[in-house]
Amino acid sequence: MPKKAKELSALVVSRLKEEGRYAVGGAAGLHLRIIGGSRSWVLRIKIGSKRSDIGLGPYPEVSLAEARDSALEHRKKVRDGIDPLSEKRDAKSALRIERAKAKTFEECATAYIEANKAGWKSDKHAKQWGATLDTYANPKIGSLSVASIETAHILNIIEPIWATKTETASRLRGRIENILDWAKVRGYRDGENPARWRGHLDKTLPARNKVQKVKHHTALPYSEIGKFMADLRKRKGLASRALEFSILTAARSGEVRGATWAEIDIVGKTWTIPADRMKAGKEHRVPLSDAAILLIESLPRVKGTDYVFPAARGGQLSDMALIAVMRRMDREGLTQHGFRSTFRDWAGETTAYPREVIEHALAHQLKDKAEAAYQRGDLLTKRARLMADWSTYCGQITINRANVIAIQGAA
Repeated sequence: MPKKAKELSALVVSRLKEEGRYAVGGAAGLHLRIIGGSRSWVLRIKIGSKRSDIGLGPYPEVSLAEARDSALEHRKKVRDGIDPLSEKRDAKSALRIERAKAKTFEECATAYIEANKAGWKSDKHAKQWGATLDTYANPKIGSLSVASIETAHILNIIEPIWATKTETASRLRGRIENILDWAKVRGYRDGENPARWRGHLDKTLPARNKVQKVKHHTALPYSEIGKFMADLRKRKGLASRALEFSILTAARSGEVRGATWAEIDIVGKTWTIPADRMKAGKEHRVPLSDAAILLIESLPRVKGTDYVFPAARGGQLSDMALIAVMRRMDREGLTQHGFRSTFRDWAGETTAYPREVIEHALAHQLKDKAEAAYQRGDLLTKRARLMADWSTYCGQITINRANVIAIQGAA
């Protein structure tokens, strides 16, 4: 039993200034502790066989009378077999959980992107995630507790753009679903995911293929490619050469614009694109025809950049640079990606190359999984012959079906 201390008045307590611990009476074990400029109430109490200190709050925010009442209450709990320290820890833990569950959707979205961006292909992908959420989701649910988000919230975001921007809406739904799944794993929300598609939103929204209008990239008929290439080769500038190279290799715009000298093997006549720059996330070797090699050898090595086709300021060419070339050629309706379709049509309709060789040339994954499992190689030798034939065809102007004129020095 602690020694009973003299009961100090509120005035006497207010005059205590020196560092130390002062028993104030009125409740056994109640002290005012002074450390530097800090003053706080402490209750020394025996819980079971162990003596412990329980903080009762700062002085003077907690008055002497309040501290005595709190001390007496804690002593009563101990007499009743309740551990006030465990009770306090449980209360703090519950408060932390409640605060965690109060995390907003925007906070969870930011944390999700930060946690996953290292596994994504590029910084651009992370920026696209953030931009889509900032445009459509955060203005409506960004400030809401992630635990409170329901189906009605998701539909309020998705429905207005489902028919007009179906691709964007579909990606947005998937991103919201991933964020809410992440939040559930983290303990920030419970229950089913209101953004899930199968067995949920598919009962409310029409399927994508029912509302989405398929947009095909405008492609030049392959019979016109020779004349186009002749006109293109008359034009100066790295953007023109990048467009020409993309046609000769049937590569995507981003693959060409991001090409570096380290990826080009002049002797081996190959261009090796690393996995992190490929749509399928797999390294792709491109056989280079003689025309493609001559084009590469004609290019200057721009100081300060390793890009094969750098922009004027040394960075990577923009996609608009290639589009601008076609506009100057009065071919505004064409797209760079459309030339891949031109190549595909030519190869499929006028050559005897197997489909898998053509698909490999386009860096397409085979849809037939069984066929893909057996096709372990990249068919480089066969693709080299295919691209050489394509290069030859690109160097010819077709006047009519019976009259083909070769262009000399087509490089």
